Amino acid sequence: MRLRTITFKTSFWRPETDYVSEIIRVTSTHLKNGDIIAVSEKAVSTASGNIYDEAGVLPGTVAKFLAGYWTKGLWAGPLGMITGLKRQPLNNLKNYPAEEGAAHKQTALWHVGLLQSLRHYSEGGIDASNLPYTYVSLPLSKPIEVADKIRETVFQLTGKKVTVMIMDGDTTYSWRNLHLAPRVVDTPGLVHFGGVLTFIIGRLFGFKARQTPIAISGDIINPDRALWYANLFHKLCGVGAGRTVWSMSKNMETSFTGVTWEMLEEVDHFPVTLMRLE
Repeated sequence: MRLRTITFKTSFWRPETDYVSEIIRVTSTHLKNGDIIAVSEKAVSTASGNIYDEAGVLPGTVAKFLAGYWTKGLWAGPLGMITGLKRQPLNNLKNYPAEEGAAHKQTALWHVGLLQSLRHYSEGGIDASNLPYTYVSLPLSKPIEVADKIRETVFQLTGKKVTVMIMDGDTTYSWRNLHLAPRVVDTPGLVHFGGVLTFIIGRLFGFKARQTPIAISGDIINPDRALWYANLFHKLCGVGAGRTVWSMSKNMETSFTGVTWEMLEEVDHFPVTLMRLE
């Protein structure tokens, strides 16, 4: 069987963007029954206004510890090295910003809890890349409902029966039929048991790393195939303004908090991919 894909460039989805209409607009003339529509969780969260401004956050003692000794000491040192982090991520963690970093860790503690906050990035699906100023996107609370809504609206407006997958760029680690997801997700066959431990175990034992399908609406898809789709989607959709806040600020030639909405709108974004098995 052959897999055909089309990845669609769209405008940057600011808050209050009708993302369902945007998805249908770009895919409708290409759709066939049985197609898979893969969509970025980050783009949907931003369009839904599921973002949080960390500018006014006052970090507590735990958040300051996590942004300081835990991240700049352990993750940039022994913990980062034993889990195989590359030189650039280690350098980024050594220079983790004290004030903004503590505010970010406090946000993570509030929204996703301690075990996720112990991670060095993408704590529980919280993401600061491809957002301006001090905003971060939060994980979707009910991604399966989002996927259902997209699939049902596609059928109502086009008559095509499709499967919708919501994808997260964070990593699931697999060993045979064991798939350790970075957080609790709606995808059958993916399990989660505790924040930072998933990353550490997956990296230490060399488990297969692929991005995470957090929800699937439509046909039943084998977990391993769903992870393969998520990994392919991640490669096809690109990085937008940058995969991390470090690369984003470097690409934009500004500070971590100096990126604007207008800057992001100048960058190509590819939040939707159509997949078809033939």
